[in-house]
Amino acid sequence: MVDVGGKKETRRIARAAGEIHMLPATLQLVLAGDAKKGDVLGVARIAAIQGAKRTSDLIPLCHPLALTKISVEFHISQDNSCIECIVAAHTLGRTGVEMEALTAVSVGLLTIYDMCKAVDRGMQIGAIRLLEKQGGKSGHWVRTDA
Repeated sequence: MVDVGGKKETRRIARAAGEIHMLPATLQLVLAGDAKKGDVLGVARIAAIQGAKRTSDLIPLCHPLALTKISVEFHISQDNSCIECIVAAHTLGRTGVEMEALTAVSVGLLTIYDMCKAVDRGMQIGAIRLLEKQGGKSGHWVRTDA
């Protein structure tokens, strides 16, 4: 692991997003709350938070962080039969929270897949990306390519 002991503690925030595409009928099951495994988005929200908290257990050289806040949003596009997951991870520390935000998105989307795979094995997860990061020596970065 990289030594971050000499860095100053700053407020750090990272936002990441990703999406899962599915059949329109699958999306309707999710929205109606009729999936056999239960409340898909509610469970996926908890899974995303848990994923953020466990990032250093999954990514070998990632520092364990004391997260101060994780927010998870889902945006539905019925036109594209898609659910977008957006996560913001916050900490006060010496290293960024990009990996926590990206892991949370990935785990949230994988949970949606798991809960719906019985009716739609062709779902596709993609476009997982960092949207924004703040804090630390490198300052504020925002994705500009949409």
